[in-house]
Amino acid sequence: MKKNTIFIIITVIVLIALAIAVIYFAKQNKQKEQEMTEMVEQMNFEKEQIEKDYSDLTLDYDGYTTNIKNDSLVQLLQDQKNKVQQLLDELRVTKSTNARRIAELRKELATVRSVMIQYVNQIDSLNSLNKVLKTENVEVKKKYQAATETVQQLSKEKQSLNEVVNRASILEITNFSMVPLNSKNRKTTWFSQTANLQFNYTISKNITATPGEKIIYLRITRPDDDVLTKNPDNVFRYENKDITYSASKKIEYTGEAIHDALYWKVGEILPKGNYRADFFADGNRIGSFSFVFEK
Repeated sequence: MKKNTIFIIITVIVLIALAIAVIYFAKQNKQKEQEMTEMVEQMNFEKEQIEKDYSDLTLDYDGYTTNIKNDSLVQLLQDQKNKVQQLLDELRVTKSTNARRIAELRKELATVRSVMIQYVNQIDSLNSLNKVLKTENVEVKKKYQAATETVQQLSKEKQSLNEVVNRASILEITNFSMVPLNSKNRKTTWFSQTANLQFNYTISKNITATPGEKIIYLRITRPDDDVLTKNPDNVFRYENKDITYSASKKIEYTGEAIHDALYWKVGEILPKGNYRADFFADGNRIGSFSFVFEK
């Protein structure tokens, strides 16, 4: 009887603990769902605000073009208005959860607004000059030319900035090492016992790189500059031509650092000397290293 009582008490305690755990995790899950819902609502709100800003900017362009008689400036404003409309159309079809593209479109908005300010300043300047110096057309043309050159300079600076951003988004390989393995996949220091080559590497953290599935290509070059490959059809595109690779691997990149390895199964006689290991991803060389067979 006493044993049954103890067993019942223990069972009740376990059930109570399980009930508490279920309630706790249910509350946690509900809280996470609520936070996610609020985040999505915030993203939708930000997207709507940006859409409104783009729409307002388009109306501003319409207002200025109706008051300008300078055909060249009207054309420049029209070109900018078309660009704003294209960005607005893209924004409308972009999902609000695509935070990266939304942020890029927000930056584009700042850029086109800055250009519009430049144009507005040009308009005010031209209007003032036309009222005060109607007979000095040469001077007006010089000022307009200077303003146009300023806009072109801004465009060049923006292009340079884009190039810097693109370079910053390229992945980078660090912490490279090559480990010779024997037939039991154990590290060996004997050249004659090498059955596999293990290439260890780290893909550095890069929050500016585009996340998603990527293919890492390894290109192993012998001392005589021949590339090790198991199949001559193993090629990938690099600098507008197909080049041979030795091994490849698909990874899921999130922007955080990844420690990984690629392997080469030795099926040929490898001469002693200096070798080179080149890594590629997204059409870019992301790391180049040398290693030596000495034994």
